Amino acid sequence: MIATGMDQHEDMGQSDEHNARGIELADRGWLDEAVIEFQKAIELDPRAAHAHDNLATVLAEKGRLADALFEFVEALRADPDSPTAHHYLASFLAGQGHELAIALYRRALELDFDFPDAHLNLAMALADRGYLADALAELQIAHDQAPDDEMIHHELACCLIDLERYPEAIGHLKTIVRACPDHVEAFVDLGIAFTAQGFYAEAETTLEKALEIDGHDFASHYHLAALYATWDRPNDALDHLETAATHDREKMRLWLRDDRLFDPIRSEERYSKLMA
Repeated sequence: MIATGMDQHEDMGQSDEHNARGIELADRGWLDEAVIEFQKAIELDPRAAHAHDNLATVLAEKGRLADALFEFVEALRADPDSPTAHHYLASFLAGQGHELAIALYRRALELDFDFPDAHLNLAMALADRGYLADALAELQIAHDQAPDDEMIHHELACCLIDLERYPEAIGHLKTIVRACPDHVEAFVDLGIAFTAQGFYAEAETTLEKALEIDGHDFASHYHLAALYATWDRPNDALDHLETAATHDREKMRLWLRDDRLFDPIRSEERYSKLMA
């Protein structure tokens, strides 16, 4: 039976009552009860954008991020011109974007564990949040599932560097450059790992190989400069640092701020000019 205008008006009124009750319950911290009230409000008026937003907010507070995202999107669908619906969705994504991605990747793996790309992307999301040990575990699973995937292999090596497990990283990176002799990034990362281990001659050879492949690569020049700075070769360090600056001066300055390898040359006049 088609509802009359009066019936629809009554449903909207009852929907507002449930929504108001849900707000009151949420304010008291009774989140499960609030969810029920907001769901009743939506059942009575599926286009009640405010009820979708309120339900989404409570679901997010309960840690049900995927369900919260669905409700924020439903609020926007219900009222595409609502500034508050846009605001709530944007705020949710800004504040929960990484955690939401992690939750969705985990859900994908619950549905299909043999999914190396999901393990890889979960690892990268975890690493972005600083969960390096968890990221490494996911990368190891991804590598076991797809041992010939160069990107997974490289990300695994980079994670080992971030964890300062340099000998293991070196082993993986050597395998990569043997298989992919033109892989500039792998040579650079191998040079970083050699430098961290104090194998300066090996680092120099490796980073020079990266420059043979691409003489304009910013990272190769920057990390050669870092190697020479810590190796007591200040002029060589500054030569490569100046070259790096010609490619991306702002990135160079950003990287230099917290890089302790350059401490031995910070008093050099040429260094001061680069940072001016």
